[in-house]
Amino acid sequence: MIAVIQRVKKASVSVENKLISEIKKGYTILVGFCQGDNDKITEKMAEKIANLRIMADNQGKMNLNLSQTNAEILLISQFTLCADTSQRRPSFIKALKEDEAKKLYELLIKKLQEKSLSVKTGKFGEYMQVEIINDGPTTIILDSKDF
Repeated sequence: MIAVIQRVKKASVSVENKLISEIKKGYTILVGFCQGDNDKITEKMAEKIANLRIMADNQGKMNLNLSQTNAEILLISQFTLCADTSQRRPSFIKALKEDEAKKLYELLIKKLQEKSLSVKTGKFGEYMQVEIINDGPTTIILDSKDF
């Protein structure tokens, strides 16, 4: 599983030019579910995201997590994060099948909400437009292979 986390001042997602979700400060997270991902990995990713300290404290240092700042999450599924780019045209064979990925996506939402985090979402499997105002810019990549 790969999660690209961007600290944002605000973000939104639209489908067919209709706004479906938006947040103020927090994280926009693009998440890709790859072959081999499972419930246990998803739970670990939720734990990592919840405890990641990249929100600014009073001195402007990255020292606080989401719950300490009443920040929100905008969680967007993005299978292209699992791309094999060894050739000029990316292959997505390493991405988890849609039904399995959707199950893990829903589990990730649930696990983050169980940590009392506000989670808004895109629309799984849809073509989306995501707008963000990056804060910093601060972008962190979490790869489940690293934990």
